[in-house]
Amino acid sequence: MVDAITTTEATSRTNASRTSLVSNFETFLSLLTAQLKNQDPLSPLDSNEFTAQLTQMTGVEQQLLTNDLLTSLLEAQQGGGLTGATSYIGKDATAAWSATRLEDGEANWSYELAASASSVELQVLDSTGNVVWTGPASDRAEGTHDFVWDGKTTAGGQLADGGVYTLKVVAKNGSADVESQVLTRGRVTGVELYDGQPYLTIGSSIVPLSAVIGVEEPATTTADTTTTDAPEDEGLIASIASALNPMKLLS
Repeated sequence: MVDAITTTEATSRTNASRTSLVSNFETFLSLLTAQLKNQDPLSPLDSNEFTAQLTQMTGVEQQLLTNDLLTSLLEAQQGGGLTGATSYIGKDATAAWSATRLEDGEANWSYELAASASSVELQVLDSTGNVVWTGPASDRAEGTHDFVWDGKTTAGGQLADGGVYTLKVVAKNGSADVESQVLTRGRVTGVELYDGQPYLTIGSSIVPLSAVIGVEEPATTTADTTTTDAPEDEGLIASIASALNPMKLLS
């Protein structure tokens, strides 16, 4: 697996290589000067040999310049990633992500079952991996279901707001395991950049953009006033027409 390199890591590696190159080049010049001063006049140093060595040192320097250009491209790409991530703001997103923050005594998740299960156990884990709450799920049918945890432990103690918790789903159909996944769903309200990677703010969760598996426009409801107002408008027009009827004026 190849890990992504951030701008900071690339710059650090390039600077370290440049420092090493300068040190080696100075050492090379010192040795070359000493060789030229102490060479045997009857058997002088071959100029082709140190010319080839100088060419190699120059090639390494050119490679470092190429690394500088690649670092600049990496910075531009990461900046573009943040700009592109801002297009998610205001949209409803779904992410395969299980960590969220406890706020106002609540933590919200969704979980998806690949098939109906005979038993589904939900476990809430704290940031150290310890299970603080466990209980049966009320929804065991195939599909996606929402779950709201009230911040209380299995023993009934209330946990303070601000902690980060994850949800774990254990679903079974008899003795067979049922595939499941924990989801974070909600409106995207912000974008942040951590170590060169864009993250979305979804509810009380900070989700990496790479974990997002679905995005859609928020549902809007508009009242259809045309149909409801039409009878009233028609009645008003009929009353005006009746009042202005010339036959009624003559009667």
